[in-house]
Amino acid sequence: MQLWSGAFTVVLALNVAWFSMGFWYFTVKSVAAAILLVPKSARGSPLFDTMSASVRFLGAMNFAFALLSALVLANLSLFGDPRQRALLAGVFAAAHAGQFLCNVPIAIGGGRRGESLWDVLSGPMLFIFAVDFTLMLANAVVAAGLLTSAL
Repeated sequence: MQLWSGAFTVVLALNVAWFSMGFWYFTVKSVAAAILLVPKSARGSPLFDTMSASVRFLGAMNFAFALLSALVLANLSLFGDPRQRALLAGVFAAAHAGQFLCNVPIAIGGGRRGESLWDVLSGPMLFIFAVDFTLMLANAVVAAGLLTSAL
């Protein structure tokens, strides 16, 4: 249990950092996020402002997960049972999985094609893609380890 408890604490801290960065980037820097997603030729369109405003929703979701991660980290004693911690790690794994898996079809399809989609396999999107994958796995492994330690 001790090993997995420590791993849970580390993963929570990583979740706080990553989800907080997602909040900042997609909410505070929403125009930069939209530039990443929209091809240069389409940035003069009125829909660019719509995209910029829409990604704030993703930032707000990241804020909620950052806050939950921080609150759990600050109140670990409320979640002393490894099954409780496993449940939380599973939820965080699902949050990262959702952000990773939505980009898989775009990555498989070759990324940006003309005026549509975005390039997942280069630049900042590759970094986001890789970190969400890594944190999805880390949270899932910790959840499995905690459940195994509870048996």
